[in-house]
Amino acid sequence: MRRLKLVNQIILALLTGIFLFTGVALAEEMASAPSSTITIEAPSARTSDPNGGSTGMAYDVKTGETSTLDIANAVGHNKIAINMMWVLITGFLVMFMQAGFAMVEGGFTRAKNVAHTMSMNFMIYPLGMIGFYLCGFALMFGGVGSLATLGGFDGLNSEFTINLFGKDFGLFGMTGFCLTGHTYDVAIFAMFLFQMVFMDTTATIPTGSMAERWKFSSFMVYGIFVGTIIYPIYGNWVWGGGWLATLGKNFGIGHGHVDFAGSSVVHMTGGVLALVGAWILGPRLGKYNKDGSANAIPGHNIPMAIIGTFILAFGWFGFNPGSTLAGTDLRIAVVAVNTMLASATGAIAAILYMWLFKTKKPDPSMMCNGLLAGLVAITAPCGFVNSISACIIGLVAGVLVVEAVFFIDQKLKVDDPVGAVAVHGVNGAWGCIALGLFADGTYGDGWNGVAGPVKGLFYGDASQFFAQVIGVGANIIYVGVIGFIVFKLIDKTIGLRTSKEEEIEGLDIPEMGVNGYSGVVTDKVSETPVSN
Repeated sequence: MRRLKLVNQIILALLTGIFLFTGVALAEEMASAPSSTITIEAPSARTSDPNGGSTGMAYDVKTGETSTLDIANAVGHNKIAINMMWVLITGFLVMFMQAGFAMVEGGFTRAKNVAHTMSMNFMIYPLGMIGFYLCGFALMFGGVGSLATLGGFDGLNSEFTINLFGKDFGLFGMTGFCLTGHTYDVAIFAMFLFQMVFMDTTATIPTGSMAERWKFSSFMVYGIFVGTIIYPIYGNWVWGGGWLATLGKNFGIGHGHVDFAGSSVVHMTGGVLALVGAWILGPRLGKYNKDGSANAIPGHNIPMAIIGTFILAFGWFGFNPGSTLAGTDLRIAVVAVNTMLASATGAIAAILYMWLFKTKKPDPSMMCNGLLAGLVAITAPCGFVNSISACIIGLVAGVLVVEAVFFIDQKLKVDDPVGAVAVHGVNGAWGCIALGLFADGTYGDGWNGVAGPVKGLFYGDASQFFAQVIGVGANIIYVGVIGFIVFKLIDKTIGLRTSKEEEIEGLDIPEMGVNGYSGVVTDKVSETPVSN
């Protein structure tokens, strides 16, 4: 009872701090918010627009005495409306990916923990969302500037910067808390929805690597941190106009760190958190013998994991093409096909590599992870490479995920039940590096404020490769350090790990009070190997 009381006090203190911080920011924001006016003829200069009247609605051009300006205005508004609809629909697809994560992680873990594992996948959605709504979105995009494809409103215009070497380095945004004041705007709301579900993908990745021994109360505290501060800060540096995005503009290093849809911002962030969390948490009981050799702990439902993988692959068509933020950007066709090809070659490479060189069997679990690795790797370069390069990126990812799984499991002795670190962390880094190699100069003119298209090392721009390496290094350092601090803080206060008895019993009843499979008798003790 005393420990439960302590948990409640800590969670209450965290929420109170967030609300106080947000309240101060809201007061400043609302005091300076301009009044809303509708200016259909000049959407680029408009103020906040809660109902969409000055942003763009789809309507027909009237016949009769219609001037060229009227037609141009109508076409422009229709284009913005199409873009808005595209962002929302692709965001809905990405939200559905959470079901895929739940099924993959549930299938790759044991039956006695399935309710606990899938409940973490469920609860990270509301926890992360509220944290992102309160302050995460503002910290990430508060200084991004004009949302060009969604009407050009520049209400997100306040970035905290420091001046070094005569250049401004953006660190985090300072407007957009709770989407109020001048950020009460349809374009910003669409942007929030799309980016929130991206954050949710990052947040859910550690639930796989830390499954089957993570205390649910400590997971809840983590869920608050990840949406409010861990994810948004690095996201600001890359997508919010922060210092990594301006490496090109400030120092001539390519176009700055470029990440089309999230290999570093989303997947690598989640992968590094998954590695740090699993390392601090320690391996599952029975995973390693006294001589350091590893025991296999098979998942209980491979069909569930395979279906979950297909759901994730389907959702990726929202993830990558949606990152154009414009349904009128016809590059979405290239993005979608590159996404498909990399996933296919990733799956083929992984299964053949296992079959020929590792277990001599076509492992279904690695088949799934190979497909996901290809998707993760193509996420950063999908808009900038041709189809041959996409196939190569997927092939490398398929081999890389197999080697990374074995290395993490057998050499680092980090117990990752679902292979999350290898899939998201390792291949997130590979995807960013691949962009610096294979970007072919057919897309990205003006990206991050740098003239000319994005080119990689193989197409004449070595500096873009350097920018990608800097971004990967920054992710490892920042996410690794803040992840270590957060997980250690939780561990020293309420504890990260369940008891030995609860872990052997399975976490469904001790933690959740319900079995994942009611009426099904399972041998829970035999599901935990005996270490030799």
